[in-house]
Amino acid sequence: MKEVIYVNTGEVKSGDAGILLNSGAIGSCVVITAYDFENRIGAMAHVMLPGSTPEGKNLKNTKYAVNAINELLTLMKKDDGKVCQLETCIIGGANVLKRPNDTIAKSNIDSVEKWLDEKSINVCAKAIGGFERRTVLFDIEKGSIFFTVGDSKPKPLWQTTSKPK
Repeated sequence: MKEVIYVNTGEVKSGDAGILLNSGAIGSCVVITAYDFENRIGAMAHVMLPGSTPEGKNLKNTKYAVNAINELLTLMKKDDGKVCQLETCIIGGANVLKRPNDTIAKSNIDSVEKWLDEKSINVCAKAIGGFERRTVLFDIEKGSIFFTVGDSKPKPLWQTTSKPK
């Protein structure tokens, strides 16, 4: 039986083939998953806010997109300090309160996509925007991501096609 590790708001966690990473109640937040197919390790970040930690605050505050992605990349580095070839997905960024002027969800999506692009990290699949909450389950051993929208049953978002060397 695999161990389930819950990734709550503002957290970044990683694991290997015996781990399922699970993040629920994703509203305006954005979850980023990263998979290293060669080493069969994965990580998940649950981003709450766009940008990075304000100056003078805790620089390791992974509630912010930039800080969370940097921590995710740190967890995914090989022993030689290089970031492995990653397959990433992003999920979330919904305007769950359906407020016409609510921009936090869009700002979260834009911030995550911008920072991943600046780091030259390819996004393999997305389930973003809309008005309903989501959940994410990342099976590291299988290299697969499942998600729900609202009260739906889990459905596949992404499956690695890469093979370990």
